[in-house]
Amino acid sequence: MIAATGFEKRNVAVLGLGKSGLATVRSLEAGGAKVFAWDDAPAKRDEAAKEGFLLVDSSDWDWQSLAAMILSPGIPFTHPEPHPAVKRAQAEGVEVIGDIELFQRAVKASGKPARVVAITGTNGKSTTTALIGHMVRRCGGNAQVGGNIGKAVLELDEPEASTVYVVEVSSYQIDLAPSLAPNVAVLLNITPDHIDRHGTVEHYADVKARIFAHQCEADTAVIGIDDGFTSDICTRELAKRVEKVVPVSVGKTISRGIYALGGQLYDSLGTQTVKAGDLSAIKTLAGAHNWQNAAAAYATGRALGYQRERILAAFESFPGLAHRMEIVGEADGIRYVNDSKATNADAASKALATYENIYWIIGGKAKEGGISSLEEWFPRIRRAYLIGEAASAFAETLRGKVEAIHCGTLDRAIDAASRDAAADSAELKVVLLSPACASFDQFKSFEERGDVFRATVQERLATKGGAAA
Repeated sequence: MIAATGFEKRNVAVLGLGKSGLATVRSLEAGGAKVFAWDDAPAKRDEAAKEGFLLVDSSDWDWQSLAAMILSPGIPFTHPEPHPAVKRAQAEGVEVIGDIELFQRAVKASGKPARVVAITGTNGKSTTTALIGHMVRRCGGNAQVGGNIGKAVLELDEPEASTVYVVEVSSYQIDLAPSLAPNVAVLLNITPDHIDRHGTVEHYADVKARIFAHQCEADTAVIGIDDGFTSDICTRELAKRVEKVVPVSVGKTISRGIYALGGQLYDSLGTQTVKAGDLSAIKTLAGAHNWQNAAAAYATGRALGYQRERILAAFESFPGLAHRMEIVGEADGIRYVNDSKATNADAASKALATYENIYWIIGGKAKEGGISSLEEWFPRIRRAYLIGEAASAFAETLRGKVEAIHCGTLDRAIDAASRDAAADSAELKVVLLSPACASFDQFKSFEERGDVFRATVQERLATKGGAAA
């Protein structure tokens, strides 16, 4: 655990007691602060009480005595309206920050030459974070991976000389980290998202861009340039420090930066462009979206001083991110892919764009817009297997375009898809769980849904003598 610094014998309030909030209370107490904790949800308060934390209703906080308020990223800071406690803190002149800010201050105060890599973007940041962490370990570094993925950032180990913190940061977390200054900052892409929490997509993009705001001349900015927002941000950063900004692109040649064409990775940061490696054969990095993730990770590895060959060797051994195009088994020309994290159509489109001969398991609790936006990928789908609440609505969208079978439950869908794929003479068939839906009609989370898919597939394969991943 990282002990928060700067608040010894001072009063600090923590609002929001989810995973990161509880870790924040522990960190502050380890640093000598007196913490007043609160969550508007009784169940969260009960969990905090079990750890013996001091619970005080936010409406009863002694604002004059507070040195800071630490806000969970899940609680509105600006939009659609600040939480009442945020308004009160601002009126009283109490700083409102998040756990990423406490982390940044603690690392700086340690005096250790640990390095921080921070990754953000609308899509792909979890895979990129996991890939960079894997790369750091394979290249000999002490990778501490967390933030918006896995461990809460303050649960990571204290900094050491060899530590490389690989931290996924959401726009909410950046908004609450006014001094965030990563040694390497990665911005992958920006598409409209979380508008309810940022007001406009322009404000959302501005918040994402703050990941670069406090970098110094020695720090590196890795920026995807394949959408208008990130392209503009890259142009602005290049104007400040051209040598330390690395543009990243997929599908087009760029004169300076890292880019991927047809699964081939190219490095044009030196005096001449060199082919850095072949991504097309790496199953866990399949598809153009993963090539962007790999290009950004490669640029990060080079910024950290790793050799090209070691970076590519690390990519080849990357196991993939659980529930995100995770290959969970393969037998008789059938590949089973767990993409349970695809809880909306945009996320599902990445897997559909990657594979052909797809036996698609889809459904759950539908998101706004359904799956009509995925029509361009329908020719890749051999048959769809419908589960959950969205089955009837999705059947209407697919009518006359993709043959669909109502299966109801995930296990029946797996069995039906496996039988149909086994009868297909294509060299590679893919049974794909990419639901384009939330899981809450039948499962507690997308993780539970993906775990059930993995366990069921691997049980079936073990019975038949197939290979589980």
